[in-house]
Amino acid sequence: MKTVTNNTKLRLMKSKLPGLYDLKKIWNPSWFQGNLKKSRYFEGWYFKIASENSKHTWAFIPGVSLADGDDHSFVQAINGKTGQSWYFRYPLDAFSYSEKGFGVWVGNSYFSAEEIHLQLRDDNSLFSGRVEFANRVSFLAGLRKPGIMGWYRYVPFMECYHGVVSLDHKLQGELQINNQKFLFNNGRGYIEKDWGRSMPKAWIWMQSNHFDIPGTSLMLSVARIPWLGSSFTGFLGFLLHKGKRYDFATYTGAKLTILENSDEKLVILIKGKDFLLELITGASRTGSLKAPVSGNMHRVIHESIDASIRIKLSDRPGQVIYEGTGQNAGFEKVGDQRLLSH
Repeated sequence: MKTVTNNTKLRLMKSKLPGLYDLKKIWNPSWFQGNLKKSRYFEGWYFKIASENSKHTWAFIPGVSLADGDDHSFVQAINGKTGQSWYFRYPLDAFSYSEKGFGVWVGNSYFSAEEIHLQLRDDNSLFSGRVEFANRVSFLAGLRKPGIMGWYRYVPFMECYHGVVSLDHKLQGELQINNQKFLFNNGRGYIEKDWGRSMPKAWIWMQSNHFDIPGTSLMLSVARIPWLGSSFTGFLGFLLHKGKRYDFATYTGAKLTILENSDEKLVILIKGKDFLLELITGASRTGSLKAPVSGNMHRVIHESIDASIRIKLSDRPGQVIYEGTGQNAGFEKVGDQRLLSH
C-alpha cells in the first residue's frame, strides 16, 4: 500500500458529501460515525489477528478521542501472549476516513475491512508491516436491523454503540515489531468497533473465532446500560457455526443468566427462541488498555486475548448441535460485576 500524504487526506476530507454520507453510515456501522466536531466523543475499531499456529495473537485499536482540551487520535496495541500494551498518540488531524466505505488513517497507518498497514513508532518501539484479510464474513445490516444493535441503533441518546465488521476472515501477511517478525499467513482475524460518549460502568465481553471447526465464531457483550434516568443490563452477540448465525440480544427476546461470576470462572446461559447456549470461561493473562469516559481516554481496563471459551449449543429439546472450545479468545470483565445481576 502507498503511503497516504497529508494532501491526499485533505482532499478526502474536503470531498465528503455530509448529507449522503451521514445517511449511509447509519446502515454501515463500520464507517466513521462521528464528525470530529463533537465534544465528549470517542470512536474506535478493534482488529484482532492470530497466527495459524496460535503462537502469536495481537489486537490493534485505532480511534479518536474528543474531550475538553485533549482531542487526539491514537492506535492501541496489545500482545496477547505477553500482555504488553502500547498507546501511540497522534494529533486529531492525523486521523482521516474514506467517503467510499470503511477505511481510516491514523498517521501513516491504515485500517479497513480488507487490511491493516502499520507504521507506528515511539521512543522505544517500531511497528511496521501489512496484513490482508480474505474470505470475510460480514454482519449485514438492513432497515429493520442496522447492525448487531438492532433497533437500539436508532436511539439517539445511547451512551455507547457497538458494531461488528467481520465475524471471521483469513489472514495473509507479516508484521515487524521491534526486532521480531510475526507471520500471519493462514491465520484468523476479527473486527468490531464502539463509538459514543463512554464505555459502560460495568461489562463483560468475550470473542473467539478459533474453534476446531473453522468458520465458527462467537461474540458476547453484556453491559449495564443507562436508560431514561435509570439503567438495565442488556446484552448482544452471535454464534456463527457451519454458515448459520445464531443472534441473541435483549431486543430478540433471548434470556441471559449469569450462573457464576468469580475471579476464576464465568458461566453464562443464554436461552433463545430455538436454542440454548452455554458459555464457560475463566482467568487468563491480561494487558492494560485505555477506555473512554466522556470522550477522555483516561480509564484503564484489563483485557485478555489469550483466553479460552467453552461453548455448548443445543436446540430447545436438548439435542447438542455443537460443543467445543474457542482459543485465542478476547475476554474482559470491567467494573462492578454486581451491577450486571440487576
